[in-house]
Amino acid sequence: MVWTSGYDPVAVGGATLPQLVLDAAVAAGDKPALIDGDSGAVVSYATLAERIGSIASGLAARGFRQGDVLAMWAPNVPAWAEVALGAMAAGGCVTGANPAATEREVAEQLRDAGTSVLVAAPSLAEAAVRAGAAAGVRETFALDDVPASGWRTPLTDDELPAILPYSSGTTGLPKGVILTHRNVVAAVRQLERTLRLSQRDTALALAPFFHVMGFVLKLAAGLSAGATVVTMARFDPERFLELLERYRVTFLAVPPPVAALLASHPLVERSDLSSLELIAAGGAPLGAELQRVLAKRFPRAAVGQGWGMTETCVGATTPDREHGTAPGSVGRLVPNTELRVVDRATGSDLGPGERGELWVRGPQVMLGYLGRPDATAEILDRQGWLRTGDLGEVDRDGNVFVVDRLKELIKVSAYQVAPAELEQLIASHPAVAEVAVVPRPDVRHGEVPVAVVVPSGELEADELMAWVAERVSPYKRVRAVRFVERIPRTPSGKVLRRLLLEEERATRRRAASAPRPATGASSATGSRSAESARV
Repeated sequence: MVWTSGYDPVAVGGATLPQLVLDAAVAAGDKPALIDGDSGAVVSYATLAERIGSIASGLAARGFRQGDVLAMWAPNVPAWAEVALGAMAAGGCVTGANPAATEREVAEQLRDAGTSVLVAAPSLAEAAVRAGAAAGVRETFALDDVPASGWRTPLTDDELPAILPYSSGTTGLPKGVILTHRNVVAAVRQLERTLRLSQRDTALALAPFFHVMGFVLKLAAGLSAGATVVTMARFDPERFLELLERYRVTFLAVPPPVAALLASHPLVERSDLSSLELIAAGGAPLGAELQRVLAKRFPRAAVGQGWGMTETCVGATTPDREHGTAPGSVGRLVPNTELRVVDRATGSDLGPGERGELWVRGPQVMLGYLGRPDATAEILDRQGWLRTGDLGEVDRDGNVFVVDRLKELIKVSAYQVAPAELEQLIASHPAVAEVAVVPRPDVRHGEVPVAVVVPSGELEADELMAWVAERVSPYKRVRAVRFVERIPRTPSGKVLRRLLLEEERATRRRAASAPRPATGASSATGSRSAESARV
């Protein structure tokens, strides 16, 4: 059985993202397009349009050409949008790096993406020069010093790559996801149909722009609709609530931990958040009970959650502007989108209420992984069906429910952490013989990574965690280490994560029923389940 969207279809193709934004700018004029949440500085639509054309011209004058890649290493600020859209208008593709990433991580992404130009926040400028040099980047600029001159009319080829976010897919190391203008524009039109964004909306851009949730859902969809987008460079609960109230935000998209804050933080009761009309959660599952609590606290707002992947340009399902979603559901299919529920054992299609792997097809589905045809073929078949790696079902009303993940990704506050990436790093430690990384449930972050390690010598858990922390972004840091004598594997050598997860749950049960040691693990040698107390 194939489920289809109940929404009327949207137009596919025929425009690039800069064209959509420039069209919105003509209609919006001097209306605020972007507001810097930290400084209060306002960029009007007229100014944004001027900046897009002049940055496109300035980059072209420096040799930036169609097909080149520009990397952004900066937090959410208005200039992020100006430079990214300017690079796209010049025919280039944009990849975003996490501001919290290490130089090593950024250099790896720059190298893999084939980056020509790197633009970084002033605070990251020195590190950017080093990372750019290590990756062979042609030019590096500070965000406030990007070349701009004259005016360049945006290129109109919607088959050109627009953004290159990095994702681990259903497993493995991070890969560049090629999303063309055709993909992004389709996603924007789908979101406008379901969320019904317009010039009267104000959206707070909390999700980072290097992530598809931040870039497509907030920046691209918001600006294409003529809405005002308020940027937030870093999350702080009090500042977050202050911005919601000050700018009378109507549309908010947040990960589940922030949804929990809205549902329970005492400051919410003292804030005037009556302007909120739609609260959408995404990036990780939002529990049905939390959704009910949130809806009760904000009776004037539609509350729901969406579901998708980087590979679907953020959305396969979304909440509806008027109705939100049924509690526990991730909403219904966006326009032009099909869904199958597939039995993993037989490959046959399943019906309403039956659980299987969710497969998606639509114009928002990626072109493929950059330079990785084998990885692309593993997740995307020749008929355009994307195997999401999520286990779910669809009820008779068309509500989609995601009940579990078949894929191995760990979701830390909606960020993707690939076990393979951490395993590769930890395995390079001289005192580690073998390693596997598994998730642990966490109230604040949803999940956190735990390393299961076979040591080759004397090794302290705290020492290993500190060693990893120096080399990865904060959200990738290992929060606990469990020492074992061996890693269970299949005859072909694949890690049996199911057994490791069972042992992890048993470890948590034992820890909950026994006093926790005052100090961390002493020595790994001969230890079956030594673990740091810093969890």
